[in-house]
Amino acid sequence: MPCERRRIELLAPARDYASAVDAIDCGADAVYIGASRFGARHAACNTTEDIARAVEYAHRYGARVYATLNTLLFDDETESARALANEVIATGADALIVQDMAYCRMGLEAELHASTQMFNAAPEHTHFLAECGFARVILERGLTLGQIRAIAAATDAEIECFVHGAICVGYSGRCFLSRSAGERSGNRGVCSQPCRLPYDLKDERGRVVFKGKHLLSLRDLSLGERVGDLLDAGVTSFKIEGRLKDRIYVRNTVACYRRILDEALAVRPHLVRASSGSSRCDFIPDLSKSFTRGGTRYYLDGKCGGCASFDTPKAVGEYMGRVRSVTRRGFTLDGNSVSLPGAGDGLCFVTENGAVGTGVNGCEGEMIIPNRTEGIVVGADVYRNFDRAFAAAAGGARPRRRIAVSAKVEIGCDMARVLFSDEDGNVAEAQHIGVLGQASDASKMNDVVRAQISKTGDTIFDATEVVVENPSGLFVPASVLNGLRRTALGTLLEKRLESMMKPRIFKENISARCYKRRLEACDNVTNSLAETFYREHGVESMERGLDLLRSTRGEVVMRTPYCIRREIGECLREGSTLRGDLFLEHGLNRYRLQFDCARCEMSLVDCSR
Repeated sequence: MPCERRRIELLAPARDYASAVDAIDCGADAVYIGASRFGARHAACNTTEDIARAVEYAHRYGARVYATLNTLLFDDETESARALANEVIATGADALIVQDMAYCRMGLEAELHASTQMFNAAPEHTHFLAECGFARVILERGLTLGQIRAIAAATDAEIECFVHGAICVGYSGRCFLSRSAGERSGNRGVCSQPCRLPYDLKDERGRVVFKGKHLLSLRDLSLGERVGDLLDAGVTSFKIEGRLKDRIYVRNTVACYRRILDEALAVRPHLVRASSGSSRCDFIPDLSKSFTRGGTRYYLDGKCGGCASFDTPKAVGEYMGRVRSVTRRGFTLDGNSVSLPGAGDGLCFVTENGAVGTGVNGCEGEMIIPNRTEGIVVGADVYRNFDRAFAAAAGGARPRRRIAVSAKVEIGCDMARVLFSDEDGNVAEAQHIGVLGQASDASKMNDVVRAQISKTGDTIFDATEVVVENPSGLFVPASVLNGLRRTALGTLLEKRLESMMKPRIFKENISARCYKRRLEACDNVTNSLAETFYREHGVESMERGLDLLRSTRGEVVMRTPYCIRREIGECLREGSTLRGDLFLEHGLNRYRLQFDCARCEMSLVDCSR
């Protein structure tokens, strides 16, 4: 028998029900959405009722909904988390995305996905997770294509990979920088994002190397051009970051990556899209128009510089050109500029002294008239970080997604029947029994039948073909035809929902041995259920999770593949002139940098006073 084609998924963020609908309408095969508690984005919580609404909407198209329950749990929270998980499962959600192994000891009848916060970066780790019942593993963002390929080859679990959006500079789930700067912990869903703050870089004598720069702030991931390579490496799900982003961001990025992924699938017949239907967005998607700190492939092709955005942690947007001249009223751009901004647009200027922003009042010929000219200097690079016309077009659009159906209408012997078949092979019919008179014009009658049966209106269906068999030339009232269409399409929708792929619940192999015998504080064991899980899988000793400690002083609060030395051209492997210890300082917070050149990693040790 031929092998079943691998189902490939475009996975989109959903801050709420409205964003979930936007994502599905624009072509997402799945969305991930936060529950009311225990999600890594505390500001993107949803009731179980709204999750149920999102599930019902997504399942019409064969799309899936994943609920994020991906924070660490403390002992006094495990029962509440269990209860919430069961409530979410009851909504019909297709999987739970979790970080804490406590969920493996809650007796849940659910498909589990291993959150990227589990630091999924090694083949032996992902293999262990698959043996423990996880259907999918969400990879760490800083991996190379070769590492991704090796992980995919080592496990039967599906591989999910981020392809677009913000990058956590620290290894996911192993960054405690926010916790070191205050009470807010990223592992508890309330990261304060201290990585986006300005820092002074000092040497061991206290001399300033860089002052007030955003030295830990990375550009945004943008792997659209490498989707084909990731498919060939074994990636199943392509994830867009952004549960805190607005609806225009969701619409735009999903529409862009839908096109990119469809083009890649078209030349790979062994792969198939994971959901059904075709989308019409009513605007021209453009990734440069949505929030971006500037794109990077990060380390997909190996460790490199140029991944950080030292001047600003905010969106810079699309490049417009360079300032040629400045007057008291406005400025002009150089001849390489592709277009001029319009009134209401937002601009960002990047200079040697940092980034400044302003709005645009209008243009007079080549002269751009900004709200203010402070900070605008000749030679500054200019970016448009808000395009008013695009925002109006994308925000005012009415995205629609339709399932193609064909219809066959049989008329004769005091009976009329309509049969609909959708693109996934689901079939539904409706029948009318009653005396039918002779049509005065049989050909015109058949045209009327086709027209009435094609009126799918506000349903999810699009009738692409209607075949009419009316050999006796009988007359069928429009009201009868409309009733047959409504009944048959209603039944077809019910069949689509019934045929939705059920969650995959894999049994845990209790004899599987963890690849580590000793767990450190950064391995995040913060409750007795997780401790029991690891002991049953061969772990002999465990440190208390760092989130349980009252203070992180003296602790490594971040490990990262990103290296400040490499970024500033002072790599120790390449003969740096900058010797001795280096420190990052912001306010009262001070961190000593450690460099592991063998692993090509950097760590931050909390040495705040």
